[in-house]
Amino acid sequence: MKKIILLLAVAVVGMVGFQSCTGPEGIPGRDGNDGYSAESEVFEVSTSFNQANFFATTFGLNPVILDSDNILVYELVNTNDGIDTWALLPQVYYFNEGSAQYNFDFSYDQFTIFIDADFDKNLLPSAFTSGKTFRIVIVPGYFSNKSAVDTKDYNAVIKAYGIDDSNVKTLKQK
Repeated sequence: MKKIILLLAVAVVGMVGFQSCTGPEGIPGRDGNDGYSAESEVFEVSTSFNQANFFATTFGLNPVILDSDNILVYELVNTNDGIDTWALLPQVYYFNEGSAQYNFDFSYDQFTIFIDADFDKNLLPSAFTSGKTFRIVIVPGYFSNKSAVDTKDYNAVIKAYGIDDSNVKTLKQK
């Protein structure tokens, strides 16, 4: 009986000892929200491309996104009976002079939509450079473990990430 009581006493002292141990705090990180967004979001931008803006337009993100987040950009390619059709960038087009494409890049606080071409961009038709509309979808990094989503299909992305795009806001350029 004394051995059992001694064993229990040692176990209790050991548990108390382990609970009072602490290790290093680790790498400093972000506390709370701090103005960063971890939500799926969709919004629209309209822009025109020309030599004056170097065929590129930059937009700010507010709130900024986390390093693990991703952005998908879709071009409005058609509207038929009030139904919009969206195409994932990069989107390549072919002209008599060569090929041109809409593309984008992004960081945590901004993104840029631009035209890249293998010929003089000033030769692009105005329908290709003026009054273009794009939809931007922010996909939080915590969705990275989600099953494969066909990102080329705007509606599949909206459905997979549970995004409400019924009231899309318009973002102004930076």
